Amino acid sequence: MAIEPHGGVLVNRFVSIVERNVKREEAKRLKSIQLDEYLSFDLDCIAKGIFSPLEGFMCEEETLSCLETMHLRPGIPWTIPILLDVSSKKAEEIEIGENVALYDTEEQLIGIITVRDKFCIDKKYLAEKVYGTLDDKHPGVKRTYGLGDVFISGRVEVFEKKVIEFEEYNLPPEATRHYFEQKGWNRIVAFQTRNPIHRAHEYLTKCALEICDGLLIHPLMGTTKSDDIPGSIRMECYKALIDNYYPKEHVLLSIMPVNMRYAGPKEAIMHAIVRKNYGCTHFIVGRDHAGVGNYYGTYDAQKIFDKFEPNELKITPLFFDHSFYCRACGNMASIKTCPHDNTKHVVLSGTKVREMLKNGETLPEEFTRPEVSSVLQRWAQGEKA
Repeated sequence: MAIEPHGGVLVNRFVSIVERNVKREEAKRLKSIQLDEYLSFDLDCIAKGIFSPLEGFMCEEETLSCLETMHLRPGIPWTIPILLDVSSKKAEEIEIGENVALYDTEEQLIGIITVRDKFCIDKKYLAEKVYGTLDDKHPGVKRTYGLGDVFISGRVEVFEKKVIEFEEYNLPPEATRHYFEQKGWNRIVAFQTRNPIHRAHEYLTKCALEICDGLLIHPLMGTTKSDDIPGSIRMECYKALIDNYYPKEHVLLSIMPVNMRYAGPKEAIMHAIVRKNYGCTHFIVGRDHAGVGNYYGTYDAQKIFDKFEPNELKITPLFFDHSFYCRACGNMASIKTCPHDNTKHVVLSGTKVREMLKNGETLPEEFTRPEVSSVLQRWAQGEKA
């Protein structure tokens, strides 16, 4: 039996084909808000049910509940507000209760919002509650400080899905749920990633697959930091791994068009909720999940799950310790399973990996598969050139 979506219903805010032309003509006569790329991704996630049970951008009551209690409302966990920001000038033009047209960065009409609420929230308070820091070097905090001064809430109606690179892999929750059902998978584990999968990640996913029927490799493909590895390179790495090292009958590669917020523990909960909406029953939470820099403790993203009542999230988190290849053990291991000191462990920092790649060096097989190393080398050398 399929896992229930968060809140009980898988949301769909796309306008039907029958109504679309009428709604589009109506929208052309309305006041408008232009969404940046980040907001366009959030709108798409609402429309597809990825952010179920949200039917639109959050109101003040929902936002404050989320920030103070980590719940959208009683019984519905939610940790990161999904907000539509506008300038004070734009907010003055808009009346509560009216319909407003939504446009993307290319000035294409993409939807309508029925305005429920207009409100302000102190940005430092917002940053502290979501990211646990006020440091503007944190990418999420920096974006928060740059938001407009007023937030607009309300249900949305969306005309078309957002088309992105690798769209053939961009399966919405309705499609992944159908796929799992056809495969007869009852226990599905999701793996969150915004990086290439190295040997340690491969180890986690295969351990999880031992107790599940299927694995959803689910890379995040919304907006990320400018210095993150490009999506096209990551996808090439994922495909090479699945082709050579995973049992294809038990693995699905699909992308997740969600923005990376770098919110650490709070984002780990959101990522679990999102995967629940996609139909997953289990979710891998590794060390420093969704972290950036040194803002979060190594296992804070696992500890936060204890703040919720048993079975409140209704998806099973699988917690993993730091994993690596141990030369003494002769295989992959973690700090739970390996008795040897770290001089026997193959662990490379991100800085060391980038240095080796730019020097044209092959990464050790104990750290990453040669097919992945080859893809990353070509990318790094091309970037260098």
